[in-house]
Amino acid sequence: MVDFNLSLRTKDVNVLSEAVRTWYRHNRVTPTERATQLLCSAAIDLYSQGHRTPEELATLLITRFDSPYSLQVNAATSTAHH
Repeated sequence: MVDFNLSLRTKDVNVLSEAVRTWYRHNRVTPTERATQLLCSAAIDLYSQGHRTPEELATLLITRFDSPYSLQVNAATSTAHH
């Protein structure tokens, strides 16, 4: 018996991962764990909003994160003044 739910999940993961890989190719950067986590999270959010193709997701990721620098998070440091 075929598990259609597993197939659907695998297909979904393939769509998401292709979109993230396209972002990396577009920006000509090497994947990092932190950047991949952020891109995957954004891709999942976009997917849950109804964007279902790798092309559409990649376009939205490229628009939202227009360079590798846009993935950097400005974390507070111990010397930050609040």
